[in-house]
Amino acid sequence: MRTIKLVWIALFVFACGTGASEAQDVKRINNAELKELLKNDEVQLVDIRTPRETSQGIIEGAKIIDFYNPAFNQEIEKLDKSKPIVVYCAVGGRSASASRKLQQMGFEKIYDLKAGIRGWAVEGNPIKK
Repeated sequence: MRTIKLVWIALFVFACGTGASEAQDVKRINNAELKELLKNDEVQLVDIRTPRETSQGIIEGAKIIDFYNPAFNQEIEKLDKSKPIVVYCAVGGRSASASRKLQQMGFEKIYDLKAGIRGWAVEGNPIKK
């Protein structure tokens, strides 16, 4: 009986450990890593800021999908889940939340720009207005 309990405990621990590895599917990246990723035509770049924020400029090539818009999930579902996706916001908070949501929605390769567009701009990288 004790052996059976130990087996169940071991299976539970293994299952929990497997779930933890899925959380590693989201990779937080810096500006240099984003520049490298953008060389790949298949990368989907998504700015999740509000219209007011995006009116100040975006990273060229970004698709704007407001994280706070009630239609966020429907808009994200239009993207290809098998292609890499990079999300960014102003400084990295919302993009972390969005990355978790994308993971739950089944996206396979998710990247989150650590410092957001502000960090991108501080380093002198171009902003498209």
